[in-house]
Amino acid sequence: MSDDGDMDEHRDQDGAAGEGGPAGDGGAAGSGGAGTGAGPGGLSDLERLLAVQERDTAADRLRHRRATLPEREALAALGGAMAGLRERLAEATARRDTAAAAVRRLEADLAATEARIAEVDKRLYSGEVTASRELQAMAADVESMKQRRSSLEDEALSAMEALEPESSEVAELSDQLARHGAEAEGLREAIAAEEAVIDAEVVSEEATRVTLAADVPDALLATYDRLRAKMGGVGAARLVGSSCSGCHLTLPATELARLRAEPPGTVLYCDQCGRILVV
Repeated sequence: MSDDGDMDEHRDQDGAAGEGGPAGDGGAAGSGGAGTGAGPGGLSDLERLLAVQERDTAADRLRHRRATLPEREALAALGGAMAGLRERLAEATARRDTAAAAVRRLEADLAATEARIAEVDKRLYSGEVTASRELQAMAADVESMKQRRSSLEDEALSAMEALEPESSEVAELSDQLARHGAEAEGLREAIAAEEAVIDAEVVSEEATRVTLAADVPDALLATYDRLRAKMGGVGAARLVGSSCSGCHLTLPATELARLRAEPPGTVLYCDQCGRILVV
């Protein structure tokens, strides 16, 4: 139930909605006077106000549907997955690049060693060097470099073996990211299509609302708009049995009897929630 301050506030501000005025101006508690009569088409102003409420509720539901499209949730989840993939891809790429750099360094060392071996071999067998001690030293140098070459070949092979899984992981993660990107694009297209449909429905509801609201007295409509903004989108509700369809609370029997005794067209308020109540 709204507190007494809220109830008094809307009754004091809404006196213009009904010529009889709220309780504070001499009217009965829970009523705003009897200033609403039959409008065009034979419907009362209050019935037209309920029709406005129906259109507002329909538009609100459409906006909620637009904001909570399942594709939107799926896109957000996919975006999180893609962010994780990008992080993993960056890490895998860094590892691959480090491994590739190691392979390149070893291959460069190996090429330099082979070139040096070829150079010394050429001098060794060219006949340019005749001193036996120098020839022995050159032969020993070649042997040492061949051992070095063998070691470099083993290291290069190990480095290439280490590079292979890193390259495979980068390729796999890149492929996953591409597939997710394509899926995300499909979801964005689906969202855009659904939004276009919903937006057209909202425009239609709002246009109907404008037409209906044109036949509702300005003061009553202003009261409704203020209450609607304050009470979760519902500013006017019908009395169904003994309950307000806005707050779904049961009104006391004495209050029900008093409301039903009011003249037709009197602007009434639910004493539980403060909404305009159409009996």
